[in-house]
Amino acid sequence: MKAIKHIIGKAIPLNMTDIDTDIIIPAQYLTSTSQTGYGKHAFTRLRADKDFVLNQEKYKGAPILLTGSNFGCGSSREHAVWAIKELGVDAIIAPSFADIFTNNANKNGLLLIEQPQEVIDKLMQKATDSQIEIEINIDEQTIVSGNTILDFTLNEFFKHCLINGLDELDYLISHAEEIKSFKTKQNRETLFIN
Repeated sequence: MKAIKHIIGKAIPLNMTDIDTDIIIPAQYLTSTSQTGYGKHAFTRLRADKDFVLNQEKYKGAPILLTGSNFGCGSSREHAVWAIKELGVDAIIAPSFADIFTNNANKNGLLLIEQPQEVIDKLMQKATDSQIEIEINIDEQTIVSGNTILDFTLNEFFKHCLINGLDELDYLISHAEEIKSFKTKQNRETLFIN
């Protein structure tokens, strides 16, 4: 996983609620266990509309997605996160996210930030009208857009992993010596008890 400390760029205003994982990546494209090749099929059904936001050149390569509540609901497919990451999106800001989608995002380095609906509405309007640039500082847990500074909460374990470019297995491996030491100590204590 790549280390991410700051995310700076345009925001994509996807003004919809209840976007499920089948909308993000339809089932007919789930033909591989590889984590690549899904971005080109992301939001395929919605992209059939030539005016759909992800078809607009001005949002191409934007690293931040603004969207409505309950994002990522539906099935547990991890492919949805892979597809979004392949679009170049590193962060999604929404009022709420589905639990399983959140777990999959955390395991794959996709930052999810919850903000109240009224904040999302204002950011969405700015992104639609003037293609605002947003800066997300993960260490300070702030979002900066123009003169607006917003705070957000973040799970400390996920924050550590994101800033250091670690997935859960990398994190465990980084503590291999401590684990080995604990196990040795535990084995000694068990011998004395028996």
